[in-house]
Amino acid sequence: MQRKHNQRLVPIAKTLRKNMTRQERRLWYDFLRAYPVRFNRQKVLGPYVVDFYCASAKLVIEIDGSQHYAYAGKAQDAGRDRFLAGYGLRVVRIPNNDVDSRFPEVCEHIDHLVKTALASEQAEKEAL
Repeated sequence: MQRKHNQRLVPIAKTLRKNMTRQERRLWYDFLRAYPVRFNRQKVLGPYVVDFYCASAKLVIEIDGSQHYAYAGKAQDAGRDRFLAGYGLRVVRIPNNDVDSRFPEVCEHIDHLVKTALASEQAEKEAL
């Protein structure tokens, strides 16, 4: 399995942080940045840069524009998701229009995913 960090992509990730989409910017500044569980934005994971990453919840959040729903985009995303799943990460894809029109529900969904993942992790530790 490939290393989780790819130093060659760090400059690209930095550029993406500076040039986030409107929806990424909204989710970051209005929710994830102050969220009590740490999220990273534009995180390098292997050959990919993911939009948002929560290590403790093993969660990747991708904010998807229309190109992700075309055939080529779906195929590329499937390979990316398989790679990330190989590290035990759950990838959740949220359409741009959901961030625009259903922002409170998107935040509630992410909160639920994080809390569920952390509770599951805690239960596994206690079972050992």
